[in-house]
Amino acid sequence: MRVRSGFCGLLLAANVCAAEGVSRLDWLKKAASADHQTNYSGVFVYQYGSHVETSRISHVVETDSEYEKLESLDGPKREIIRHHGQVWCYRNHKMVQVDSQHGPGRFPLLLPDQLSALSKNYQVKEIGLDRVAGYNTQVILYQAQDNLRYSRKIWMDTGSGLLLKSAVLNDKNQVVEQYAFTELKLGAEVDRSWVAASMSGNAKPVVSQAAPVFNSGWVVDALPNGFRKTKEILRPMPGKHAPVIQLVFSDGLSAISVFIEPADADEDDNEGMTSQGAVNLYHKVVDKHLYTVVGEVPPKAVMQALDSIRFNGK
Repeated sequence: MRVRSGFCGLLLAANVCAAEGVSRLDWLKKAASADHQTNYSGVFVYQYGSHVETSRISHVVETDSEYEKLESLDGPKREIIRHHGQVWCYRNHKMVQVDSQHGPGRFPLLLPDQLSALSKNYQVKEIGLDRVAGYNTQVILYQAQDNLRYSRKIWMDTGSGLLLKSAVLNDKNQVVEQYAFTELKLGAEVDRSWVAASMSGNAKPVVSQAAPVFNSGWVVDALPNGFRKTKEILRPMPGKHAPVIQLVFSDGLSAISVFIEPADADEDDNEGMTSQGAVNLYHKVVDKHLYTVVGEVPPKAVMQALDSIRFNGK
């Protein structure tokens, strides 16, 4: 029934959009809040190169809270639960609380609050309508205006606005990485029974303390146009002897993080570039400091940012 009515559904959605004059900004505002306001569960696939991962995600909205569970369906067992801004991971046969600012990424990807600023660095195009996991979607392309950022193509459910598929494209229009639902349930169809079972026995959620305002005196001069600093903190990190300075920059769609710490001659002090899908990481020792830059941007942008790090004094 769903397949047979698919073409009719696309025509109906197109007519509704034309009649109501839905703008690109209206669609994106809807998508920005849909992840927090929609009950959904499904299976999605993450791909980059020849690597493929399959996971199941469940998201439930309560009166004053959100619950999310992410489970791997291939390879070693991995499970992540998010609640009240806290993150728990399955480790050594039990759930343990981890640093919520450093947990694995979530899907669907969240769109930025300040959507209008994107037009300065991306050309936004409505591509048309498509089907993903049996749902009608609106397809929108963010075409990068330079080679220091990736283009992004997104597929949003025409009903809820939920992001159902996302592809990152390089300057040759080749797919760098892609997320896509293959199975999906929305609204009343979503099983809520796992919430109580999953959270029982876990540590009680703790209200996160906001990081204090911090000015380290470090600056990054050669970021791509449109990237602005959104956070600067001093934070402990696993395996580090002392807290690490972190500066976070965003252009509204992609993020770049810069980490600065004393060089201690450990094996991670070796210069090098590593990549996983759209994320590139580059580290280098400069004047007795280890600089690490990681971002959802091309390698050229990561290297350019690192080479422009300097201390400007407090």
